[in-house]
Amino acid sequence: MAETKVTRIKAQDTPKKVTVSAKKMPKKAPKARKEPREPKNPFSKAFFGMIGYFKGAWYELRQVRWPSRKSTWSLTLAVILFSLFFVVIIVLLDLLFKSLFELIIT
Repeated sequence: MAETKVTRIKAQDTPKKVTVSAKKMPKKAPKARKEPREPKNPFSKAFFGMIGYFKGAWYELRQVRWPSRKSTWSLTLAVILFSLFFVVIIVLLDLLFKSLFELIIT
């Protein structure tokens, strides 16, 4: 059998001086948010809930990447064309089924 070599590391009393460049330094951790205190009466609880909702909605709206005017018009035109296409299909099917039922009934 092959012998396994074990290396033991001893702790030193004097630590080595470590220099860290500015590029390698870790970023500061974000500050922990304080937990909001719980309101006592139901009116203020509902009021703070609404404020929290609108703050969250505003935060989400700021993250939206809105389309340009040109792409908005092209997408609007595409929706209108698809809608007209399906209206024509449904009207034609309605006329077809109406004529078929009239043939069957009479």
